[in-house]
Amino acid sequence: MNKPYAESCDQNKQVIFDTIRPYIKGDVLEIGSGTGQHAVFFAGQVTDVLWQTSERSENLAGILSWITDSGLKNLPPPIELDALGEWPDSQYDLIYSANCFHIMGADAVAASIAEAGRHLKPGAALAIYGPFNYNGEFTSVSNRSFDGFLKARDRQSGIKDFEWIDKLASEAGMDLMQDVSMPANNRTIIWQRPVLM
Repeated sequence: MNKPYAESCDQNKQVIFDTIRPYIKGDVLEIGSGTGQHAVFFAGQVTDVLWQTSERSENLAGILSWITDSGLKNLPPPIELDALGEWPDSQYDLIYSANCFHIMGADAVAASIAEAGRHLKPGAALAIYGPFNYNGEFTSVSNRSFDGFLKARDRQSGIKDFEWIDKLASEAGMDLMQDVSMPANNRTIIWQRPVLM
């Protein structure tokens, strides 16, 4: 099959990798792996991690084509995962997701945060990349337009408020570690589950 391709993944993969690199270790779960391009790039940079991709069923074949062509041994086949469905019975050192929260409905985002809190090992991190609003305001004119486009396609989607997500993360037992400005009016936000004393 022809591999799916997203130009944005090639454009942002290095800057995202540089930001989350200190948190990449052990067992990683990627929520909403899309085409699989980020997984192949990241797993190729850090070959001693096990990077588990996940997606809805209709996207699994495309991800698998990227994984197969990469030849990487630390990329197992993708698993089916719906944020509102059943999650894998595993603990992770990092849970990562890019460009998913603004496509998801609020209930799916809330479920993702709660499940991350349950599936992160002590000291493990949740890293989320994408656009966010702050204090109920868009951070750019382009983000406002993008939000309108998303809502026209699906009323449940749209750019989410940072403060709401941060509150959910706190309730799930995670502490905010970093909120990093990224190109194209995006952010990478990282929370961490405290180490047990």
